[in-house]
Amino acid sequence: MALAFPLAPQISATAPPPRLARWVWVAVTSLSAACFVALVAQPAQAQDRDAPRLKTESPYFFVQNGDPALDPLPLKSTQVDVRISGVIADVTVTQRYKNEGQRAIEAKYVFPGSTRAAVHGMNVRLADRLITANIREKNQARLEYDNAKKEGKTAALLEQHLPNVFQMNVANILPGDDVKVELHYTELLVPTSGNYQFVFPTVVGPRYNSAQSAQAQAPWVSQPTLRAGVASPAAFDIRVALNTPIGIKEVRSSSHDISTSRQDGDTAVVSLKNTATPANNRDFILDYRLAGDRIESGVMLYKGGDENFFLAMIEPPKALPASAISPRDYIFVVDISGSMHGFPLDTAKTVLRELIGNLRSSDTFNVLLFSGSNRFLSPHSVPATGANIEQAIRTIDEMGGGGGTELIPALKRVYAEPKAADVSRTVVVVTDGFVTVEREAFDLVRKNLSQANLFSFGIGASVNRHLMEGLARAGMGEPFIITQPSEAAAQAARFRKMIESPVLTNVKARFDELDVYDVEPQHLPDVLGERPVIVFGKWRGEARGNLVVEGQTANGPFRQILPLNQTTGSASSTAALRHLWARHRIASLSDQESLDGGDALRQRITELGLQYTLLTQYTSFVAVDQVVRNPAPQDSTSVNQPSPLPQGVGNLAVGAEVPSTPEPATWGAVLVLLSVLALLARRARRHNPHRFTA
Repeated sequence: MALAFPLAPQISATAPPPRLARWVWVAVTSLSAACFVALVAQPAQAQDRDAPRLKTESPYFFVQNGDPALDPLPLKSTQVDVRISGVIADVTVTQRYKNEGQRAIEAKYVFPGSTRAAVHGMNVRLADRLITANIREKNQARLEYDNAKKEGKTAALLEQHLPNVFQMNVANILPGDDVKVELHYTELLVPTSGNYQFVFPTVVGPRYNSAQSAQAQAPWVSQPTLRAGVASPAAFDIRVALNTPIGIKEVRSSSHDISTSRQDGDTAVVSLKNTATPANNRDFILDYRLAGDRIESGVMLYKGGDENFFLAMIEPPKALPASAISPRDYIFVVDISGSMHGFPLDTAKTVLRELIGNLRSSDTFNVLLFSGSNRFLSPHSVPATGANIEQAIRTIDEMGGGGGTELIPALKRVYAEPKAADVSRTVVVVTDGFVTVEREAFDLVRKNLSQANLFSFGIGASVNRHLMEGLARAGMGEPFIITQPSEAAAQAARFRKMIESPVLTNVKARFDELDVYDVEPQHLPDVLGERPVIVFGKWRGEARGNLVVEGQTANGPFRQILPLNQTTGSASSTAALRHLWARHRIASLSDQESLDGGDALRQRITELGLQYTLLTQYTSFVAVDQVVRNPAPQDSTSVNQPSPLPQGVGNLAVGAEVPSTPEPATWGAVLVLLSVLALLARRARRHNPHRFTA
């Protein structure tokens, strides 16, 4: 296309013969029209509405199988039982599969999990039999499962594709079988400004499958998806029991209608209300505060057979306004792809109005819009004046969602943008995170920490929290999750509070008298937004002495001492420290592996998964019934359980043939074609003014 304009002056000044001119005109007009249609249709990835996308793509719409003997929806329900004791949640997830068809099937189901979950157990209940799963190296688990499937045995395989994306396979479910698979995990709940939050994700959003992703050929990405407005037939229910020695002040949910019953001052039971609205198309979010807005600070100790574990949670000082704040440069990286169409993009615009509209006049900013392509609103950052802010907000308001989600090229362009050496830059990424390039993105952000820190805003009812939390962790920032427009102002205010003055910097923790080792994290980050300091580790000998935490606040040095005899947590909750420590160590190694590239730390992660019975990217759970139940396993068929679209996400996220806004590159190509067409018409009129008339 770059050659179109240079070629134009080479058109002969001599008028072509009338018949030839007419044919040239018709040919160019036809070509332009064809290119216009093809280019405009491209971002929408149009398809036949009555057929699924190719299963090598991601994702595709679920189409009901015409075979009446096949049950295409074997997952009948998901029941979640949560018990929160202090700052530790113990969770049991029961998935019920039933084959209501007349053929034996293998059920496959891709589902989400918490990014902080330490999945440490799985059981399968088949009729009156209980089958306990074993942890295996991933390839070994797959081999055992495949062999059991071929032999006609009922078996279940749980694999981790990403820290927040799991897959369950259940083989040889016979007609009439009712199979229950139980997953067990623990999770640490870290409060922010005195607010505790438990999140249970219910659906994996459709992922844009970039060719740059290490997950580009992963089969799980090509999951079937129900169309917008079609509810999942699988039932969903969750029950949460809160137990804290301090007393519960407030319990609420921003995502679901809940009922709360108080058994006494320290215990509350939360359940879902019966409503007509589907409950499994968005994250379940439960917020609660303790009496007096206290953070349950202290040291939890667990004495095991071979190893002893501790967890320290130290409440930081209150944030103080900084007396002098240095000017900063902000680059807002905004996703306007197809999956952001509608509610997510509308909410993103609200967030940006809050963020950009409250910058100080001494700050500078720019906005990069990205989908399949990307562009800056301004060639360079501009001062945060009223006129510049208003112009940016007007432009953002006009944006519509369409096209792919090429996050990596967008981030590369941001980091390539020059800045003065004495200017601090903050990158703010706003997206739903429906991509498969998590590892590549984390690597890119870490390698450019000297250029900028990074904060992430996840928008939507079922955000890819693995991406949002990982980006912020790699960029030494903080993730923000916004599930509805009403939360935008509060989250933007929290962001401003964080960036203006970190609460605690140069944080160090040491133990007097207690012999500790394998401490996580090895280097404590700055404390932002009144989040407590968290330290994991192991200890030997007698439990005595003090934990001393030191750091720097805006008002000067900070020092806090916690005697080890002032421990918190019950015996049942402290037993979870074993799994939580190992989960944290595995996450640290995975981050390092992503930074280094390759799988050099595979062996260490695998050993930790096997030793502490944890699901990881290199270990899986497999359960096999030793009874041969299916005499003809070769006649079984695999069924991929479809997922609903997350609340607020439209068909455009899956590539449906719906209206969309062509990307800037598309409009550029169309304009070039129309320019050539106009040039030919003008030349023809010059040589024969009577040929083209009204």
